[in-house]
Amino acid sequence: MPTVKNRASAILGEYQQAQTEVVGKAVILSDGTAGTVESVWLDDMHGLRISIVGHFGKWPVSTIKFMQPD
Repeated sequence: MPTVKNRASAILGEYQQAQTEVVGKAVILSDGTAGTVESVWLDDMHGLRISIVGHFGKWPVSTIKFMQPD
């Protein structure tokens, strides 16, 4: 059981890190959609997905082509 807990903790840690790195940043997606990342979701079918302020929908994090530098 400790192995399962370690894996779950690692997944949640990576999810929190992704939120910290992406939320609030300006992005441009591969389909040309641009804006500020509003939220990050962990979707069991698609992995990490993001929403962008002012746009309806959720996109896979893998579609980010440009992100505002720190």
